Amino acid sequence: MIEGPTTAPAAALDLELLRSFHAIAQLGSLAAAASQRHKTVSAVSMQVKRLEDALGSRLLERGPRGMTLTPTGEALLHESRELLNLHDAMVARFTGRGLGGKVRLGLPEDYARELLTGVLPDFIAHHPNVLLEAVTATSGELARKIKRSELALAVLLDRPHSLTGGEPLWQTTPVWVGPRIGRLTDRDSLPLALHEVDCPYRELATETLEKAGKPWHAVFTSTSIHAVENAVEAGLAIGVIDRERVTSSMRELGDEDGLPPLPTCQAQLHFAKRIDANSRLAVEALAVLLRERLVGRGPWRAVR
Repeated sequence: MIEGPTTAPAAALDLELLRSFHAIAQLGSLAAAASQRHKTVSAVSMQVKRLEDALGSRLLERGPRGMTLTPTGEALLHESRELLNLHDAMVARFTGRGLGGKVRLGLPEDYARELLTGVLPDFIAHHPNVLLEAVTATSGELARKIKRSELALAVLLDRPHSLTGGEPLWQTTPVWVGPRIGRLTDRDSLPLALHEVDCPYRELATETLEKAGKPWHAVFTSTSIHAVENAVEAGLAIGVIDRERVTSSMRELGDEDGLPPLPTCQAQLHFAKRIDANSRLAVEALAVLLRERLVGRGPWRAVR
């Protein structure tokens, strides 16, 4: 009997090698990763070498600021997160050892209601031993908290900060809105209801008007999205909000009202550089859920 040709098995990835690779990517140095993984620096370095040999690609480069990811390393980091989380979740289900630790998640207030009702309760139900704390703030403030590792991960818009490396989740749909009755756009200077500084929609509104040469002044400023919306509904001002938040007491404004078009923003998922080792698996599990529910859809589609 003649057997047909066999296919050589694909290279199998050692999950322990992937964990060390993730630790280096998060912490930026071999020494920090070795300390977190309770290994020597040479052992972690050897693990990276074995992983690179298995994949036939360079994953990390040593630079003046520590270890940085190559393009292949970036791709592996993103694609292997879910693999590790699925593996650990499966083990937890069969052994009865669930995830633990504490996770601090940052959210823009504009999207907190939908995320709190449509995504986070599911995470808590599946991982009751995880202490989850959700913090709301402007995207600029959330970016500062992530840089200081005061949050483990955050969903924030891609402006007005300079934070890089976020994972794209969805495109927002900012629109001009005014009260249902009345034409505030006929005034010489447009009355605006705005968030405080660090808000991406404040920046969108003011920059767009200034580029178009349209005078404006702030008549209402607040850190609360609900207060800004109330000011618009009451006829005090024009504002910029996500189209999904437009109420029956508002009217969407545009070209016919003499207002220039607004660019979109991108909602992104960001991780802290330093995440407690006891909480890392829980952070990754929450990140997987956020990707599943939000990528390409946004929070409103996630709750429908």
